[in-house]
Amino acid sequence: MAVGRVGILGLQGDFARHRASLEALGVEAPPVRLAADLEGLDALVLPGGESTTMLTLIEAYGLRAPLAAFLQSRPVMGTCAGLILLGRGSEWLPAPPFGALDVTVERNAYGRQVDSFAADVEAPVVGGRFHAVFIRAPRISGIGAGVEVIARRLPGTGGTPEGEPVAVRQRRVVGLCFHPELTGDLRFHRWFLAEVAGLAGIASGDSRPAPSPMAALSRDRS
Repeated sequence: MAVGRVGILGLQGDFARHRASLEALGVEAPPVRLAADLEGLDALVLPGGESTTMLTLIEAYGLRAPLAAFLQSRPVMGTCAGLILLGRGSEWLPAPPFGALDVTVERNAYGRQVDSFAADVEAPVVGGRFHAVFIRAPRISGIGAGVEVIARRLPGTGGTPEGEPVAVRQRRVVGLCFHPELTGDLRFHRWFLAEVAGLAGIASGDSRPAPSPMAALSRDRS
């Protein structure tokens, strides 16, 4: 029996990989495409994908107001383009981002598709090093006073001695620059479910078979 229901915005992007990660942890993970799909959810994931397309479809499907209301009351994790939707300040979008995280986010700040990369980050909330996949990744360029940095690039990378921030939390809202669903490592999903969403009885095990990184890097993102 599933220990909770965590929806995944399923209009566009990498929702299938998130679903596999969540289901591996014993959670029901239905796609969210209509306002009614938000009913009865314990939490929500905004996946990576194309942020401009996602915002256009959110408006077209009448999801703007229902999502904004959900963000004010339920736990949410956004990855890559999902972080762009949760943050502030991104330019050249068809509609404003939701501003649920008090962070300034720059789209495609690490370069184009050919500049995508994988690298270890330091993430104490999941026990230390995490091998992260960055695909046309956004950059966190400004952080508000109420925001906690939960992962950084290793010291000496990203232009800052202490390591550039690549994941943040503000109360029940979490944003990641990278794609945890594209690795076989379930620790970020497990942490979000247990520590942020407060779900009990999450299945044991911190890994699942990893998808092909080459297949992931072949898709245009954020």
